[in-house]
Amino acid sequence: MTTCEYRPGLEGIPVTQSSISYVDGHTGVLEYRGIRIEEIAQNSSFLETAYLLIWGGLPNQQQLQEFEHEVQYHRRLKYRIRDMMKCFPESGHPMDALQACAAALGLFHSRRELEDPAYVQNAVVRLLAKIPTMVAAFKMMRKGNDPVQPRDDLGYAANFLYMLNEREPDPLAARIFDICLILHAEHTINASTFSAMVTASTLTDPYAVIASAVGTLAGPLHGGANEEVITMLRNIGSIENVRPYVEKCIANRERIMGFGHRVYKVKDPRAAILQGLVEQLFDKVGHDASYDIALELELVVEEKLGHKGIYPNVDFYSGLVYRKLGIPTDLFTPIFAIARVAGWLAHWKEQIGKNRIFRPTQIYEGPHTQQYIPLEKRLQMWEK
Repeated sequence: MTTCEYRPGLEGIPVTQSSISYVDGHTGVLEYRGIRIEEIAQNSSFLETAYLLIWGGLPNQQQLQEFEHEVQYHRRLKYRIRDMMKCFPESGHPMDALQACAAALGLFHSRRELEDPAYVQNAVVRLLAKIPTMVAAFKMMRKGNDPVQPRDDLGYAANFLYMLNEREPDPLAARIFDICLILHAEHTINASTFSAMVTASTLTDPYAVIASAVGTLAGPLHGGANEEVITMLRNIGSIENVRPYVEKCIANRERIMGFGHRVYKVKDPRAAILQGLVEQLFDKVGHDASYDIALELELVVEEKLGHKGIYPNVDFYSGLVYRKLGIPTDLFTPIFAIARVAGWLAHWKEQIGKNRIFRPTQIYEGPHTQQYIPLEKRLQMWEK
């Protein structure tokens, strides 16, 4: 009988070989296809980044223009999907709505022709194009309003903000939101990406792959931490309350939201970039007192827990950016999904290129040689 080491959550166990992204958690390095995230955030756009991740290299000018045009052309939703969304409960969470809509796309476009490059290309375009429209449409429709139709003259980030608020965003706001999407686009094998890969390994359609990943991201241990950061900052209330709050959390072994990472033992490079974006927004649209609390919180946590490798992660500052952009708190995780579709699709494409269905094993801990008890005798057994 063979034995193997059991590690809860597969921690530290490689499950694939990939050339999509790279993380060095001890030095704070994140690369997309070998390019540092700082360089991409400064120079690229989200759609160019998506192209890089999915197709393996930076596009030339014609390739990028054609890709942007295709995504722009497919932004609109079929009326049957909009009608389906009208039946969703107003109190439903946007992530549940998004998962249902992503799966519903497969009803219209699934052919499972994964060996056909045109099918793969079309699936990539449709998912990148329609996921933001779904998120914005549900935001409007749950309040009884018609969804705002996409505008073909606006870029990817600007169009989403327009559909969300029915106002053309300031160029700085659109650029900052575009960078936020870049920062969340990919991060090696996290829970939702692994979920996407497992689903992809069965050779089902990409719409089911993305729906499964959205469902995984919806869990509170994966997506949603930036929502909790905003709540935490609100509950702390003032700079003076920061140190007592941290000391209480440490004493009670409670998690401080937005800090710590399974990989990073230094400050998340994405958090550093987001902090700069927060300050740019404040210079443009006014300060937020929560930021002062966040800065003090970072200082105190570093003082108390920095020796354990606990520093701000990507969720610590992203919620402050989204809130300043006028985005409702319960849309923070769907926005994470909008961005991470690029990474999920990149891993889907890589998975089907060298596919073997995932079939892990287990360590059985139950009994053996148990006898079947007839139904009429079981009541007596439970009464004893």
